[in-house]
Amino acid sequence: MHNRYGKLASWVYNLDKPVGRSFGDVEFYRQRLEDVDGPVLEPAVGNGRILVPLLEAGLRIEGFDASDEMLGYCRDECGKRHLSAGLTRQRFDDFSYDTRFAAIIMPAGSFQLITDAASAAAVLKRFHDHLAPQGRLIIDLDPIGGFLGASGSIRSWATDDGDLLTLTDHRVETDFIAQTTLSHLRYEHWQDGSLTRTELDLFKLRWWGVNEFSLALQAAGFSDVQVSGNYQHGRAPQPGDDIISFEARRA
Repeated sequence: MHNRYGKLASWVYNLDKPVGRSFGDVEFYRQRLEDVDGPVLEPAVGNGRILVPLLEAGLRIEGFDASDEMLGYCRDECGKRHLSAGLTRQRFDDFSYDTRFAAIIMPAGSFQLITDAASAAAVLKRFHDHLAPQGRLIIDLDPIGGFLGASGSIRSWATDDGDLLTLTDHRVETDFIAQTTLSHLRYEHWQDGSLTRTELDLFKLRWWGVNEFSLALQAAGFSDVQVSGNYQHGRAPQPGDDIISFEARRA
């Protein structure tokens, strides 16, 4: 995979999407998991934007991420709130736990970082194998419209120290056969008008059709697939929805 959150990318992510910021997903996952009796896993846990509120709600949740920088933000936030969380550096393709989980969640479209269809199928099977019987998998995906919008945006954030962080997003490739987009994300750190550091992330994502992903879940061994739009459980996705959530169960 091309994607890795380095120092500047993680810093920008944490400024833009801090713990406590919800897009409707924090409330959605808290509600969907309120009756779960057992441990929960969040792959690609990031800075803990979802994990920390769920810990505070009393859920037994742990997570992994491939980025040491993102895990550092998550650990710091847990420490500030006196929360204990199992956090490890692992990757989608070879993560391993002795525990069998009551639920596995992947909010915010993180599954789309897996851009090869065969690899994605293998990860779904790995999720299935790490669930206890009747365990649930909940995954959010962005619809195709989120991939094919305008390119070339520039965003900026001011730090507490008065520095400036900028992100320039330029899509350089759209592969309609592989269902992927490749963007160049340039992160820059400015101090007193001088550029002190820059990072270039080759950011690749894959989009899925609703029926396509439902079939992929079934092929991985899941049943009772439910699809919802815009964090309204039970409401079928509609044109214009910003997010599509899939929930399935291990038999």
